[in-house]
Amino acid sequence: MQKILLGYDIGSSSIKASFMDADTGELVASGNSPETEMKIDSPRPGWAEQHPDTWWQHVVAATKKILSKVSPGSIEVAGIGISYQMHGLVMIGKKMEVLSPAIIWCDSRAVEIGNNAFDRLGEGHCLHHYLNSPGNFTASKLKWVKENQPAVYSKISKIMLPGDYIALKLTDEVCTTVSGLSEGILWDFEKKKLAEDLLNFYGIDKSLIADIVPTFGQQGTLTSRAASELGLKAGIPITYRAGDQPNNALSLHVLNPGEIAATAGTSGVIYGVAGKNIFDLASRVNTFAHVNYTS
Repeated sequence: MQKILLGYDIGSSSIKASFMDADTGELVASGNSPETEMKIDSPRPGWAEQHPDTWWQHVVAATKKILSKVSPGSIEVAGIGISYQMHGLVMIGKKMEVLSPAIIWCDSRAVEIGNNAFDRLGEGHCLHHYLNSPGNFTASKLKWVKENQPAVYSKISKIMLPGDYIALKLTDEVCTTVSGLSEGILWDFEKKKLAEDLLNFYGIDKSLIADIVPTFGQQGTLTSRAASELGLKAGIPITYRAGDQPNNALSLHVLNPGEIAATAGTSGVIYGVAGKNIFDLASRVNTFAHVNYTS
């Protein structure tokens, strides 16, 4: 029986799934869903939303596509990894239900909130601790919800990034990574802990942040419910999770200081690796934790 690794890419245009041979790294099967570009809702100018359950529906569809391309009983899935669209905000309640559509990466509603935090907390504080302005990232989006959708905010049990939500659907475990927190401006690089100063400034309780798990390592196992939906066996470990750009850099073996990756898609990104905490005084370049930020 062929040992397989299953990878998902949770994009804003489509969900991609691939089977790779665990021993050789060769592609065995791949598929995507939907066939045409996934819809992004924009109920107001500058807004961009997708419902997290739509991502899950297409994860199921993409998985069934690639399963149809292999002989039944010929493979054993040894592990699952997740790449995902960065900077989004997913909010769930106490029963792990989604409270509203996700505010995704290209939404600009929180720009003013982030700029105000940058000014009030001080540029020096933000750049030395977060390596960025709070800008229009996940923490600022959550503050926008607190100010503008208090009924939704009051029901939040946990917030997460898009990849965290798909991991939740796979495992029933609510968790995130340091790399993921950094892309939301929720990580303090000087203190090497949650960015509590920014959360306190925004009036956000740190209990809303999911527990941290390693980027590489067991992050949960596939539940019977999820396995039934996907057509897989329960108990498969989820062993990797990262945003799409650090994941792209990893796939190109861009891991060491001085190495650079360039990618083109719905957005174009040049991704360089540094060996120490650095930031751009003009906030033109963003700095986040890479997949190998921690040992």
